[in-house]
Amino acid sequence: MRYLGIDYGSKRVGIAISDASGKIAFPREVLQNDKNLLKRIATLCEKEKVEAIILGQSLNFKGNENPIQSYIANCKLRIESLTKLPVHYQSEILTSALASRNTAKPLLDASAAALILQSWLDKQPKL
Repeated sequence: MRYLGIDYGSKRVGIAISDASGKIAFPREVLQNDKNLLKRIATLCEKEKVEAIILGQSLNFKGNENPIQSYIANCKLRIESLTKLPVHYQSEILTSALASRNTAKPLLDASAAALILQSWLDKQPKL
């Protein structure tokens, strides 16, 4: 199974994709958060035969929603409607900070998306 990871930001959206076996996440690209964002995500999902989407959930250390979470929740609903794929949340706490340790700025958001996706993949039951 192939999965798509998303690190949603108000200006840029990081995209990651798993290998075909659904075990390893790789940074893919950074998209501008504009009117074409959801269409580009849907096209990528179709092209790569993605079976589920993992979306970073923005919570603080106490587990409360950060201000951007309402935009993320709206994005989740719109992606589900457009792609007809399941969209799962995965905490994005510290992913940008961890990604910045060894990633060049242009791919920072994609690397954060890969960390979000890999965290979710690691929690899945192994067959």
